[in-house]
Amino acid sequence: MTHVFTIAIDGPAGAGKGTLARRLADHYRLNLLDTGLTYRAVAHALIQHALPLDNVSAAETAARQVDLARLDRAVLSAHAIGEAASKVAVFPTVRRILVEKQRDFAKTPPGAVLDGRDIGTVVCPDADIKLYVTASAEVRARRRLAEIESIGGTANFAEILADIVHRDERDMGRADSPLKPAADAHLLDTSEMAIEAAFLAARAVIDDVLAKRDKA
Repeated sequence: MTHVFTIAIDGPAGAGKGTLARRLADHYRLNLLDTGLTYRAVAHALIQHALPLDNVSAAETAARQVDLARLDRAVLSAHAIGEAASKVAVFPTVRRILVEKQRDFAKTPPGAVLDGRDIGTVVCPDADIKLYVTASAEVRARRRLAEIESIGGTANFAEILADIVHRDERDMGRADSPLKPAADAHLLDTSEMAIEAAFLAARAVIDDVLAKRDKA
């Protein structure tokens, strides 16, 4: 790859897009950005300073201070931060600030895999590859429950499912950059797919595009 190559991955929470993005970035030796962490970083900053999540000015300030090189997944992956992030993500001004940072990241050679909710539609509409990774809400809830139990925690399936459905509605229903597949995205339903199968399916799409480009 001699030019900057961009892979955009969108989809709802728990569909497996984060794991897939990491596998693809490693395989194709591209930079990786989980854009959801940028919104989580804003929410985390507000929580740390005991500021209300509906304080738009504070959220804008926090967004400007987000350093993409210092996103701590271990800290930002907490469930409460994820919930808070989906609330600050509805602010158009916050989104604009973070989208500019994400676009700059995508332009850095040799290219990048970005995953989030609006990569193919807003952040990188000209991405070389667009994937929309989804799975049924029930499957995503079961995965979340298994993840919690695997680290010794306990949770209620019905509550997790309700939380996922509510978050989907919020992400898909917001006025600014709602979650939806780009018109030219390749759909990948992982409801009955293990990560290896999803990875191979995504690779087949990407390799086909690269092969056609090499012939052009």
